[in-house]
Amino acid sequence: MRGWLGRIGGGGLAAIAALAIAAGAIGYRMMGTADDRPAASVPTDPLAELERRAEADPDNAGAWQELGYAYFELGRFAEAGEAYGRATQADPDSAVLWASLGEALVMASERDPMPPQARQAFRKAIALDRDEPRARYFMAVEKDLAEDHAGAIADWLALLADTPPGAPWEADLKRTIEQVGAIHKIEVDERIAAALAMRPDAAPAVAAVPGPTQEQLAAATSLRPAEQQDMAEGMVARLAARLETQPGDVDGWIMLMRSYQALGRTQEARTALASAIAANPRERPRLEAAAETLGVS
Repeated sequence: MRGWLGRIGGGGLAAIAALAIAAGAIGYRMMGTADDRPAASVPTDPLAELERRAEADPDNAGAWQELGYAYFELGRFAEAGEAYGRATQADPDSAVLWASLGEALVMASERDPMPPQARQAFRKAIALDRDEPRARYFMAVEKDLAEDHAGAIADWLALLADTPPGAPWEADLKRTIEQVGAIHKIEVDERIAAALAMRPDAAPAVAAVPGPTQEQLAAATSLRPAEQQDMAEGMVARLAARLETQPGDVDGWIMLMRSYQALGRTQEARTALASAIAANPRERPRLEAAAETLGVS
């Protein structure tokens, strides 16, 4: 949901930051130290493995979703659209998958900023879940493209009012409202303040869970995408292994869910949620709130 000016979507919710893959995993205090690094293994191509898994299990929506996410992060938007299309065929009742498909189709389009297939995907997502944030964002984009700038801003403000403090898309959404308001000379500052004041009181359940430091993110940017992927995969594997022996670490489970989501491994995020609740039944409300914020359903 980055500012869509110049190129609508810009990666949106599916690409929360340039280092979305690494950001969910790098630097967490419970990931282990350098002494815990796994033994050397034969290098593999993560993308080829995702492709193999999806083709081997064509009815597995999660496998196609992971592949779509990987393609999107690589800027291969047409292929991301194809993968998300296969995911929606396998799981047609997932609003998240339809919204992801719509965003990929928007990004893949070279001429039409809102191709018909994308509009249909967003409408399908909204029909399944009227609160799906990415679909709501792009439905407002559609209004803006139709010259209904005031209507688009109103819809974005409504989405901002429903956005929990600290949600991954909060800053980009606010920036979009400000940019479109400035271009079309529509006053938005007071309305943004009002929307922020109306937001849910509770901060996202993931807010207190530590993430990567600026130094660690800077170090990660020096790596090639495939190396970032390998680094993140290794760290997530170590965290998952540690939680098997320390299942009472609720923050660790939330970080694991966030990391799996950042890697596009939604089914494993769901499994982590179930394991976390089983190990910590009294923490079920917090875990479920974190899962909802992260989009784990």
